[in-house]
Amino acid sequence: MLYAILAYHVEGEVLSMTPEEDEALMAALRGVHSPLRQKGHFGPCARLDETATARTLRGPGAGTVLDGPFAETKEQLLGFYIMDFAHEDEAVEAARALRKVNRSAVYEIRPIKLFLPSDGFGATSDGG
Repeated sequence: MLYAILAYHVEGEVLSMTPEEDEALMAALRGVHSPLRQKGHFGPCARLDETATARTLRGPGAGTVLDGPFAETKEQLLGFYIMDFAHEDEAVEAARALRKVNRSAVYEIRPIKLFLPSDGFGATSDGG
């Protein structure tokens, strides 16, 4: 079963990190990613740009493009993982491992009902 593990943060806290703090966090997360990769659980993931760069399409017909998301929440969706596990408890454990090194994150774990594989665009060879 594929699971989306959605990473929510207080965006201001993430944006206030120094480059060194951010790189230390990314290095710690790569340490969590490595065993998940080795076991074949790790799928696509993405770190989203700040919400100020987001656009929302809504409304009838062709719709209207508006600046940003307009969620009235403290935390914003700033990234996500797609992982493959036989059981939900394994997905929960993966989220717990991610949170051990990214303590300000709130992780939402959701089964994926439909998955369409990519056409290969955006693939990187850095293993990040």
